[in-house]
Amino acid sequence: MTIRFDGRTVIVTGAGSGLGRSYALELARRGAHVVVNDLGSAVDGRGASRRPADHVVKEIRASGGIAVPSYDSVADEAGCKRVVATAVGSFGSVDALVHSAGVLRNAMFEAMTDEDLWPVLQTQLLGAIHLARAVYPGMVERGYGRLVFTSSGSGMFGRTNGANYAVAMAGIVGFVNALALEAEPYGVLVNAVMPAAYTRLSGAPEPWDTSEAAEVLRSEARALRPRSLPEWVAPMVAYLASEACDRTRRYYSAIEGRYARVFVGATRGWLAEGPTPPSAEDVQEHLDEIEDLGGFVVPDSVYHEVEVVRRRRD
Repeated sequence: MTIRFDGRTVIVTGAGSGLGRSYALELARRGAHVVVNDLGSAVDGRGASRRPADHVVKEIRASGGIAVPSYDSVADEAGCKRVVATAVGSFGSVDALVHSAGVLRNAMFEAMTDEDLWPVLQTQLLGAIHLARAVYPGMVERGYGRLVFTSSGSGMFGRTNGANYAVAMAGIVGFVNALALEAEPYGVLVNAVMPAAYTRLSGAPEPWDTSEAAEVLRSEARALRPRSLPEWVAPMVAYLASEACDRTRRYYSAIEGRYARVFVGATRGWLAEGPTPPSAEDVQEHLDEIEDLGGFVVPDSVYHEVEVVRRRRD
């Protein structure tokens, strides 16, 4: 089955470069009406420019696709509402949302300030929530929708020099878990991608930069690490945003051509016996059993986890 988006409208945030641009181009190639949202800020979120969004819209139109630009920030609710209003005003409705916008303000935790923390949370995490609140009612009304958010191995597995980023990315996982359960009965599926790619966050030049230095960087990337290019992540996102997608409450890692499901599980653990709570010493004694990865369950919800424990106890 060929995955197509004919007649579908997709919002892609952060679509002016890197991963977002790759998603927008791929979706447009498959027939989507694409809203190319990008504030045009620096990597740290400061400043604004219409150039990134306009450049990608021109690329899409030059290839025969359909796209409109959106220059609004997704770091606040009003901006998110304007992004959705642009989509509805241009194409009538929103069928899918791909939230790829993000800023980077790395700092070691002891040196992290509010100026490092809040812009990251507001753009990546709160932006996801505000965008979803803006598109979700229409999707529920029509009985169809696809929400694709961006998380990261940084949130699931951690990294140094970026607790702000890790918190935002882990928050996306929690948001996906909760919203997916509420949305599925209405035909709205909610998933996340955890990408790793060579983008401007890791030093890649802007797509419109035709300088000799930029061309050297691109040539080196194509020669030395071609699988790190954003195009290797786009297929996963295109599937998740499509009508063909039949999965929800999932997070998929996409790294250099390896696509994998990432999940949160609970070990079989140790079940304390008797009518009274165990002591801390009992917990210490059974810690190896508590941590044993030999058997685990991936709960469908917190209620499922409780049910698993109760079945074992009974």
